Amino acid sequence: MSQSSPPPLLQIRGITKQFPGVLALDNVSLECYPGEIHAVVGENGAGKSTLMKILVGAYQPDHGEIYLDGQRVHFHHPRQAQQAGISIIYQEFTLLPYRTVAQNIFLGREPARHGLIDRRAMVEKTSELLRRLKADAYISPHALVRDLSVAQQQIVEIAKALSLEARVLVMDEPTAALAAEEVNLLFDVVRSLRDSGMAIIYISHRFQEIFELARRITVLKDGRHVATVMAHEITSADLVRLMVGRELEYYYPPYATPEEIGETRLRVENASNDFLKNISFELRAGEIVGIAGLQGSGRTELAQALFGVKPFTSGKVEVRGRITHISSPLAAIRQGMGFITEDRKREGLALRQSVWDNVLLAFRALQHMLTPVRLNGAGGPDVRALTQQVDLRAASLSQPVQYLSGGNQQKVVLAKWLATASEILIFDEPTRGIDVNAKAGIHQLLRALARAGTAILMISSELPEVIGMSDRILVMHDGQIVGELPAGASEADIMLLATGQQLLAGEKRS
Repeated sequence: MSQSSPPPLLQIRGITKQFPGVLALDNVSLECYPGEIHAVVGENGAGKSTLMKILVGAYQPDHGEIYLDGQRVHFHHPRQAQQAGISIIYQEFTLLPYRTVAQNIFLGREPARHGLIDRRAMVEKTSELLRRLKADAYISPHALVRDLSVAQQQIVEIAKALSLEARVLVMDEPTAALAAEEVNLLFDVVRSLRDSGMAIIYISHRFQEIFELARRITVLKDGRHVATVMAHEITSADLVRLMVGRELEYYYPPYATPEEIGETRLRVENASNDFLKNISFELRAGEIVGIAGLQGSGRTELAQALFGVKPFTSGKVEVRGRITHISSPLAAIRQGMGFITEDRKREGLALRQSVWDNVLLAFRALQHMLTPVRLNGAGGPDVRALTQQVDLRAASLSQPVQYLSGGNQQKVVLAKWLATASEILIFDEPTRGIDVNAKAGIHQLLRALARAGTAILMISSELPEVIGMSDRILVMHDGQIVGELPAGASEADIMLLATGQQLLAGEKRS
């Protein structure tokens, strides 16, 4: 900042934190000014989350100091940080789905009158907070949180932080679960907070939004501060080098050649259910077919229908040339299908169980639960070989998966389906919430699987990922597949289909 600029609102100086056997943070410093969005980036395990938990009082540092408005502070509990004006919004929300927006914002701090909760005051204060965020037109204080979109829930979390009179706001992967149109909504809110003088620490793996929002970027690697740079003075390639300490040879592997694409593994003809309409497409061995579309277009619903979660009620589905009705996930697994869901923690993993048990979850669904399965592969898959195949980084196969990074958790989910020898794999948001290096690793794994003959259907909200990975792209709108594009199609072409504009143009011409 220039000499005429105000002093930092927040200063983190020389923070060190050690856990048993791990130096999580080593003399890390960071500062954030009023009215600044300061991005913090790094691979999973770089120390970002540990640093933020120390900032908000969830962890205690071994060494180092924190200053707020020039005054040294030390928080023994997150409530103390909140009272001082520091709030954090985690990637996984802490809202109660069956309570209203107002009840969530003032949970445990309800305004009272004559010893009773003053519901009118609570609603009025919530309305004022939503007006400050320019969200009062589409979020009601009376709405149940379960009825809100993910983006709206994110704004409720921000409103809760405002109700605590936060001056420093930490946002941890705020767009990880948002579609493109919802991201723009959130960005407007974040910019308004910045313009009001709030200091915002913004953690994200998405480079595009970092460069769009942040004034400065701090890079962490292996628990150390690597650099703090002005966002307009660095390129994406330079940022990757700072994060991973080396060049990524290629972020997206080459597309499949015609010789690598084999027989049709999955064919769907005019299939429908309560939401999807007249779905028709083919998926062949050796290819990656991307599914693009806006939130609510039917991408996840298509994956769920194929995997028997919400089955098709009409039309025809063929697997390896044979007509079949997939009425349940177990039926899909028996047909040689695997489904890597977008919510790996709730739907893909048993977090408290070991790597070994998680890798065998789907395989055991095909076998008698009491059949012994050994690490060396006798009586079942070779778990050790599978984890090596996906390049899993874990202390041991007995380590609970809850202690792995996001990228390694995703690799466990992938190994789980490799254990079933699935010939058709459906990936829903395969790299959500994982860092640039882990993403590149997942991309390489997907392409290696395709080259080995696996047929892959990949859903992603990140258009660069869809374009970079897909041999063909199917675009969805309003529960339908509205077009197919070749490898390397432009974002503009995809969005034209995804927003229904090309469809409308065709209707007008007819």
